[in-house]
Amino acid sequence: MLIPSLEAMESVVITNKKLLYMKESEMYQSIITHNDFDGVVSAALCSHVFKVNKILFAGPSNIARADLMITPQDIVCDLPYPLDCGLWFDHHEGNLQELQYRNIEASAIAGKFDLQPSCARVILNYFLENNHRFPDYFSPLVEETDTIDSFDYHSVEDWRTETPGKIIDATIRSRIGEHHEKRTYLRNLAFWLRDNPIGDVVKKGDIQSRYQDYLNEEQEMMNLIKDNNYFLSIDSEKQIIILDFTNFNRPGFVIKNLAYLLYPQSLAVLEVKNLFNRGIKSNDLAFSLSLSINLNHENHAKDAGEIMRELNIGDGHQGAAAGKITCHSKDEMLRQKRDTLDRIFKIWQEQV
Repeated sequence: MLIPSLEAMESVVITNKKLLYMKESEMYQSIITHNDFDGVVSAALCSHVFKVNKILFAGPSNIARADLMITPQDIVCDLPYPLDCGLWFDHHEGNLQELQYRNIEASAIAGKFDLQPSCARVILNYFLENNHRFPDYFSPLVEETDTIDSFDYHSVEDWRTETPGKIIDATIRSRIGEHHEKRTYLRNLAFWLRDNPIGDVVKKGDIQSRYQDYLNEEQEMMNLIKDNNYFLSIDSEKQIIILDFTNFNRPGFVIKNLAYLLYPQSLAVLEVKNLFNRGIKSNDLAFSLSLSINLNHENHAKDAGEIMRELNIGDGHQGAAAGKITCHSKDEMLRQKRDTLDRIFKIWQEQV
């Protein structure tokens, strides 16, 4: 692959079908990526290829609300396709379906969509196929990203075993610190992972300090899970753990997969909570469903993303998905919560 130079009159950028020649004024200026581990690694890969140092972090809702001005000078990773961008990389099936609803062919978009375990895998494969050479340390980094983003573990013990990627992922999940500080940390992570093996990166003092903060948070999360879980009465086999935080008057946060430490034989965990608007509790509901490690490497038909899509409340992967419901009163919220939990479980039962 030809890397753009300051002296070149034209620069070569790899696209799906062909080489697209762009003038210097049209060079990529920023990377806009998901604010999770996969998004950070995706940014590290793209920053390595294009020497772009401006990295912005966002969630899917930021793209849906058009909170960011995105132009053909931007590379978008691990997020829904915006109205316009220079390159787009993604692996979420729901985002592909959204393109189909809009009569947009993913293959016509510069970049690549592929149903891989992580967006980082899509990006790595894309540039390897186009003869770009990466340092050797990127391969194990993307392998661990695949496992973390797809929650592809063989057992609870496997999931709980510390690895460099899991430690860094935990520091990203931690809610300690101000918004601006967190964004700075994510950018630093992207640069560290771009330039160094992950085994060296994880030894940095900032990461180790944040990981200890996370471990303290994790104990608090376990206490919340113990006090706010139940199973639906129709769920006689206790397949789906319900984590219900709708009684909370302040925003709370748990990593719902920790519930498997209490119920290791369950097949899924479903979190329901109220949405907050600038710290004020609303009647709107958020649902988040994840499949258990017990279903990994098993032949099954369970699909969390399909459940959210069938209910028309959200989207996600086969293994994890989320949705939202607008409610105009507390009574409607309680009714919608009860009805939606029942409908999710009934669809779950039909997935055989």
